[in-house]
Amino acid sequence: MRCTLEVFTKGSIFHIFNHVIDDYLLFYDDEDYNYFLITLEKQLEKFPADIIAYCLMPNHYHLLIKQNSDKKVYKMLNYALISYVRYFNKKYERKGPLFQSKLQHKLVEDNNYLLQLCKYIHLNPVYANLVNSPREWYFSNYLEWLGERNSVMVAKELVNEFFPVSADYEKYVNSLYNHIIK
Repeated sequence: MRCTLEVFTKGSIFHIFNHVIDDYLLFYDDEDYNYFLITLEKQLEKFPADIIAYCLMPNHYHLLIKQNSDKKVYKMLNYALISYVRYFNKKYERKGPLFQSKLQHKLVEDNNYLLQLCKYIHLNPVYANLVNSPREWYFSNYLEWLGERNSVMVAKELVNEFFPVSADYEKYVNSLYNHIIK
């Protein structure tokens, strides 16, 4: 369910996602994925927010974001997505909308749901049979959660709050993954 504008307050956490229209892909190559990430990082400089978890999939994306000011995170994403759609349309010589619907967002109100979402987001490429392990999917911040890659696209304080030992997060994710594949 989409959130009302009133819930976009400082400290709120949102699961934000969307799919592309028709049979398009959102990302056709590494350049597309990287452009999306760079565009999002630029907006993070203007809108104080923390990316808790993200995963870019060929035809959709998932973002788990904490709003750290009164500047609404959906506005940040609108700017980033408009920039990406312009890039995409120019590169692939097309016109018109790219996304299936308006920005989808859900308020995350408790820590249990937050951790479930992180696991779900990071396992998305495994569910889609794109990789065998979330470690293999470059376009998520799973490796940041494990402390094996460094970027601004992870809320390190929050990660450390729940999983001071990064190997514990991997065990947490793998416990679900191992249950699914058996």
